[in-house]
Amino acid sequence: MEHDALTDEELLALESQYCSYGDTVHYLNDPPIFTHAEGVWLYGRGDIPYLDFQMWYSAVNFGYRNPEIEAAHQHQMETLPQVASQYLHRTKILLATALARETEQRFGQRGRVHFNVGGAQAIEDSLKVVRSQRGGKSLMFAFMGGYHGRTLAASEITSSFRYRRRFGHFANRAQFVPYPYCYRCFYGHSSAHAATKGRSRREEIGTGEGSCGFECLRQFAQLFETEYYGVIDRKDNATEYAAFYMEPVQATGGYIIPPIGYFSKLADLLRQYNILLVDDEIQMGFYRTGRLWAAEHFGISPDIVTFAKSLTNGLNPLSGLWAREELINPTAFPPGSTHSTFSSNPLGTAAGLATLEYIRRHDFSTIVVEKGAYLLGRLRELQNRYPVLGDVDGLGLALRVEMTKPDGFTPDRALADRIFQAGMQGDTQVGGKCYGLVLDIGGYYKNTFTLAPALTISYEEMDLFVELFEILIRRCLE
Repeated sequence: MEHDALTDEELLALESQYCSYGDTVHYLNDPPIFTHAEGVWLYGRGDIPYLDFQMWYSAVNFGYRNPEIEAAHQHQMETLPQVASQYLHRTKILLATALARETEQRFGQRGRVHFNVGGAQAIEDSLKVVRSQRGGKSLMFAFMGGYHGRTLAASEITSSFRYRRRFGHFANRAQFVPYPYCYRCFYGHSSAHAATKGRSRREEIGTGEGSCGFECLRQFAQLFETEYYGVIDRKDNATEYAAFYMEPVQATGGYIIPPIGYFSKLADLLRQYNILLVDDEIQMGFYRTGRLWAAEHFGISPDIVTFAKSLTNGLNPLSGLWAREELINPTAFPPGSTHSTFSSNPLGTAAGLATLEYIRRHDFSTIVVEKGAYLLGRLRELQNRYPVLGDVDGLGLALRVEMTKPDGFTPDRALADRIFQAGMQGDTQVGGKCYGLVLDIGGYYKNTFTLAPALTISYEEMDLFVELFEILIRRCLE
């Protein structure tokens, strides 16, 4: 075809003229144009292989072109590829059933599953469930560093002001409270970071409280002590807030792992004041951390769980939420409460069902823990050699590397960006062959590599990543 003959330069010229920049983040100085993918690899022109350690923000947990999941998607394409969302089809019912049963098994509560097409839409639907069940209350708690989407309502509970500043407020901005980010404690309890460098937050905290006794949680609990802090009417303990939105592991915030014990104590406090707990698993769900839901690690039972991304292994847009039966039964949340033309689309639900079947056939609870421990160990070897790796931590195959000045603490965003740019050049040589490396930068100071390799990655590919990453560190420190 004629357009296949266009060069990358010609395509980029067309992009600069006709594509909205509003739906693309132009981080790269000289972006490649990818042509195909397989496993953990993306390929550009000239067939240069790029080792992908982002996997589409965890949307492709089980590898590009996964044959078992693709086969189910293709079968659906050949039978019932399209049907209006108000009608029933087999894979919608079976996928909802499987997700509801798996979630009940983990949290001990019956519930139902509601579908939509994207993560932000799932968040929007969850807000409707919450507001419906709390008499229309529109105030929410959320975490500093939390990310829940960029639609108008979702951006109100996403902490970054830059996602709202052009558009004003849709409803009510959440009250943001500090996340338990122990390496950079909001309350100044991170002075011991040098002594604990190289140990995970779980090792550092031990039983959970550490030396600070959960100062961030004490500060939050204090809001409920008197009506004059603007949260509660002490006459009957009625609160103005309907729900607390949380990520069990902060994703865009930098893959921050909370200390053990924090979330169970937070859940107890919220339950005391009848505030719903909404668990955003959009990036961490489907075994990214070694569990179906990351919240399982922390001893909590949320009222609502939102999910998206890797449900279909990135093959088709599909998202959804699970909510406790009393919140979402047909009387509490009647037909037509939300609607999307493409929600529960048959291609997506077929791919989602195939993804759950794929998970069932493989022991990812063991695989992810073992691979994550191996990769974390290799990264800590690098940390011992390069002081600019200020914090290295992880849970399963959600890992973080925080780039700093040589003091091991002061954020170095410029260094992280140089490494990112260099990786995307596709000219890093190992064994006489050129590779690219796809990384993602997140974190409060945009200095943190959030590493999300496919859960199917081999040990050889993890070793290659470490080798490529070290070459890039050395090059960018020169």
